[in-house]
This record gives sequence, structure tokens and C-alpha cells, in this order.
Amino acid sequence: MSTTVMATNSNYWEDLRKQARQLENELDLKLVSFSKLCTSYRGGHDQQERDSRSESFGPFQDNVLVAMTSEVEQLLSKLSAVNDKMAEYTNTPGALSHNAALMHTLQRHRDILQDYTHEFHKTKSNFLSLREREDLLGSVHRDIESYKSSSGVNNRRSELFLKEHEHLRNSNSLIDSAISIAMTTKENITFQRGMLKSIQTRVTTLANRFPAINSLIQKINLRKRRDSLILGGVIGICTILLLLYTFH
Repeated sequence: MSTTVMATNSNYWEDLRKQARQLENELDLKLVSFSKLCTSYRGGHDQQERDSRSESFGPFQDNVLVAMTSEVEQLLSKLSAVNDKMAEYTNTPGALSHNAALMHTLQRHRDILQDYTHEFHKTKSNFLSLREREDLLGSVHRDIESYKSSSGVNNRRSELFLKEHEHLRNSNSLIDSAISIAMTTKENITFQRGMLKSIQTRVTTLANRFPAINSLIQKINLRKRRDSLILGGVIGICTILLLLYTFH
């Protein structure tokens, strides 16, 4: 009776192995076909070839890909179920004496299932990324062609607007530079004026002590005012010329 049970269990194990090998062979063929079909989606190198391919072959190819994806997923599910049955068998009392060999065989089939699953998901992910890129390129190309066909005279007007915008932006940059230079000059003049006031205060103090120097200080003050007026006039003229050049 024990010999009959062992023989029955052995036949059950061999049947599971045959099912696993058969499903693995079918998966191998399906994955090769699936990979070739995904690769063929790349098509032509220019937009005209892509549009021609999309109009004539795109819908049919999408239907084939959906069907093949479903078939591969079903085969993976069946192979996973067979592996689960093999795992259950290794825990039965009659299989304990050969447990090491059975576990080795089971692990090999699990590795094959994992490799096929990883390859399927990788190929599918690459295909989806490729299709998204192709759709995006096609959409951009159609938008460009639509813009070119509908723009006509507006292209010239757009170019003029762009040039005018560039000219205004350059003018703003020049004005900003001029304002920055003016602010820097103002800060320098303010600093120098502070220094001159300090010197003037000291000189005035000395003049009050030495009346003979007072007339010399008055002459220096007159010359300083004249120089300030001349410097202010030069700065004003330069600013006006710069603004006229900018808005010319």
C-alpha cells in the first residue's frame, strides 16, 4: 500500500513538473513574440513614416498587444499556481524523504517564473514609455504643422513683436545699468561731501582762530561751489544723452 502511495505521489509530482515545463516553454515563446511586437512599434525615423504607420497599423497593433499581454499574464498566473501546488507537495509526509531534491527543483521553477515575470514587466514598461513618447512627438508635430499652416501673415507680425519685445528688454537693461551707475555716483558724492564738510569744519575752526586765513577759505568755498555746479551739469547732460540714446 505504501509503495502504491509513493508511486502515486511521484506521478503527481512528475505531472506538476511537466505542466511547469510546458507553461515555461509557452511563456518563453510568448515573451519573444511580445518583445518583437513591442520593438516593431518604433517604426520610421521621421514624422511622416510615424503618421503613416499610426493610421494603417496602429489600431491593429494595439489590439494584438492587448491580446498578447492578456495571454502572457494568464500563463504567468497558471505557472504561479503550479509552483504553489509543487510547494504544497513538498510538505506532504510522503515527500519528506526527498525534500532536498524537491526543494531544489521547486526553487529552479520559481526562479524561472521570477525571471519571466521581470522580463514581461520590463518589456511592457519600455513599450508604454515608447508609446507615450511617440504620441507626444506626434502631438507636438501636429501642433507645429497646424501653427505653420494657420499663421501665414501672422508670422511676420509675431517676428516684429518679438523684436520689439527684445528691444524693450534691452532698453530696460540699459536703464537699470544707468540707474545703478547714478546711485553709485550719488553714494560716492555723498561720501565725498561728508568728508569735505568735515574738512570745512576744521578749516573754519582754524579760520576763526586765525582771521588771516578767512579770505583764503572764502575763495576755496567759491571755487568748490563752481566745481559742484560744473560737475552737476556734466552729470545731467550725460544722463539726458544716455536716455535719448536708449529710446532712439
